[in-house]
Amino acid sequence: MGTFSELPGIKQWALVLLGGMIVSAALYFTVFKSQRDANAQAQQQLDTKQRENRELEAYRPKLAEMERQLATLKQQLEIERRIVPDDKQADDFIRAVDAEALKAGIELRRYTAMTVSNKDFYSEMPFELELDGPYYSMLNFFDRVGKLERIVNVSNLLVSSVRKPSDAKTKHQYNYAPGESVVATCIATTFFSHDMTPASTTASAPVKR
Repeated sequence: MGTFSELPGIKQWALVLLGGMIVSAALYFTVFKSQRDANAQAQQQLDTKQRENRELEAYRPKLAEMERQLATLKQQLEIERRIVPDDKQADDFIRAVDAEALKAGIELRRYTAMTVSNKDFYSEMPFELELDGPYYSMLNFFDRVGKLERIVNVSNLLVSSVRKPSDAKTKHQYNYAPGESVVATCIATTFFSHDMTPASTTASAPVKR
């Protein structure tokens, strides 16, 4: 068989064309096809993103209103947490009640922590209180407690004169000031968001004066 250079010109051109077609076909089914598939996949991803952007674009005018609603909800949540805290915060509760007693002009003699009662979504934390003072100052105290930011329910209220404090089932008798006319005991119950801790045991916590 003769060499390539010995072939007639037309056959040389035919072989060159055939070789070019073979190389082109090889490139098409390897490099070019894989690149075309990659481009098609990229275009598909681009189309998907553009479609998602068009769908989200409809919410753009509502974004400011949604942000305002979110800020309002956060503010409401913060208020609710002050009204019904996420934990007991017993010390804060006692300080708040004691401050109202001082403002009202009465003596808050004793706190006795009672058993915490767990409900479905919150817990009740009751304290037995023992207090004395002038009659109208006592009324002012209960009015102030009712207006505290944290919810406080007062129940089992017993009131007696300073001459017969045992009628109010007080635990102790004190040296009452001349202006004091009544003694009282009651249950002051506050609330906190329910946790799974065991109910507390009863403990007495006298207030130092």
